[in-house]
Amino acid sequence: MSVLVVRVKPGSKKGPLVQPALDGSLLVYVREPAVDGKANQAVTQLLADYLNVPKSHVQMVGGRTSRTKRFKILNH
Repeated sequence: MSVLVVRVKPGSKKGPLVQPALDGSLLVYVREPAVDGKANQAVTQLLADYLNVPKSHVQMVGGRTSRTKRFKILNH
């Protein structure tokens, strides 16, 4: 299990895209707006695809309403 710090850019025309940042976090660009949890759902799916794990192994553990979020990644 590991924890990732993710900075989210909702409503971005650049997305969907995941980029490693210099500080070890990930920058995640999604097209979905930060309304009704749509951006959070898109980030979860995008991280699962990027890390090649099932979506059920990606759990948000902090930052639900912030642009900086923490995700727990389950290995198995």
